[in-house]
Amino acid sequence: MAAASGPDRENSRPGAEDPPHPADEVYADGPETGELGESAAAPAPSDADMVRAAAETGDPDAAAEVATEGPDDAGLMSADAPDPEEAAAPDQVIREPEDVEPDTADDEHGEARRVDAAGRTEPLTDAGRPNPKAALVYNPIKVDAARLRRLVTRLSDEAGWSEPLFYETTVDDLGDDVTRQALNEGVDAVLVAGGDGTVRAVSEAMTGSDVPLTIVPSGTGNLLARNLQLPLDGPEEMVRATFDGDREAIDVGLARLRRPDGEVKEHAFVVMGGMGLDAAMIANTNPQLKKSVGWVAYVDGAARSLVSAQPFRVMYELPGHRLHSTRVQSVLFANCGSLPAGLELIPEASVSDGELDIVIVQPKGPLGWLLVWRRVAWDNSVLRRFRAGRRILSLRTRDSAVRYARGEGIDIGTSEPRPVQLDGDEFGEAVHVTVRVEPAALRIAIPRGHSITPPANGSRKKRRRRRGAASAVTP
Repeated sequence: MAAASGPDRENSRPGAEDPPHPADEVYADGPETGELGESAAAPAPSDADMVRAAAETGDPDAAAEVATEGPDDAGLMSADAPDPEEAAAPDQVIREPEDVEPDTADDEHGEARRVDAAGRTEPLTDAGRPNPKAALVYNPIKVDAARLRRLVTRLSDEAGWSEPLFYETTVDDLGDDVTRQALNEGVDAVLVAGGDGTVRAVSEAMTGSDVPLTIVPSGTGNLLARNLQLPLDGPEEMVRATFDGDREAIDVGLARLRRPDGEVKEHAFVVMGGMGLDAAMIANTNPQLKKSVGWVAYVDGAARSLVSAQPFRVMYELPGHRLHSTRVQSVLFANCGSLPAGLELIPEASVSDGELDIVIVQPKGPLGWLLVWRRVAWDNSVLRRFRAGRRILSLRTRDSAVRYARGEGIDIGTSEPRPVQLDGDEFGEAVHVTVRVEPAALRIAIPRGHSITPPANGSRKKRRRRRGAASAVTP
């Protein structure tokens, strides 16, 4: 028995028995010293023993509590626990779930993501890099990503810019979302590398931003780059133009689509869009064939579409002109006029005149389709290049298989839903399309001394500005 404490101890006599303490009664039933030694030597009860013992007491709540508490610290390294070395691979750090940055991208699926120079996913935040800095938005399927990232990094460093930011596109984000993220991080320039769909999406996000866009040639498409006559033989010249090239402003088209269910959305285009057969042709193009042979796959899509092609009635109106009602195969609205394989749909189209070119395709029977082909493949693409050819065209009787118009936009309505395409990508069906142009809404980077306006378009541009109104539909 331990000695008593407090004032009573001072008054005790040597050899006298200690007076009782109030706590003695509380601990009277406690284990003796020998029992403590035996308890220390005995093995700790297992989880199963604890659950069984709690169940024997007849208290279901106690049993449930023991079952859900899980093992204590001594039981963490059970037989089923993972080996720490394996769990720490590959960087020898065992991570808690919240330490791991989620990666929603799965091959071609998932959200767009920011990647570092080695292609590893990194958080979509700026690491504090000072300006000036550039961002590269690229489609990893269309380009040699590692080589292009190295090139952009090297030329950024040579120009005295900070390390660039890199963004990959995915199926869920063709490039517009990550481009907005790059703009929010205050980049001074954006480079885009991918197909026409990627260029369109990035251009849409950059419209009105005043940040220059560099189009890096990729694949066999890039209709905007071809219409601007940009160098296509390698990426270095265009990447270098980001840092020491000239800047030009081009127009951007905006198409407001109303779906059959009433939903309304607006999308940008930089080359051309259309409603009708041209959109059906794109929808019928085999995507795997397109990946393999590029624009040639559209021939297969055209063959599939022409078999069942039927004219449909539209009502359309250009600003400042009367309403038209007619049956057509397609209505095209274009910012550029050149097609793949050297075909000229609209020989005098300009990307910087503040207007859109409208093409009404309305052939009548097989002969009508021959007239359409002659107009595009022979008259526009061959004869117009020579003085003698232009004289022949001036003497020829005009037909109505293809009719042209020009203005600041067009309003198109149909009684039944029709497919729509923008810059070669299908955009579903619509019953009403309102198209307008945003003049000089997109700044692009071009090599020093390069002109994006062919000489033949210079006088035309001045004439349009003096006229100041949309031209009527002409055959």
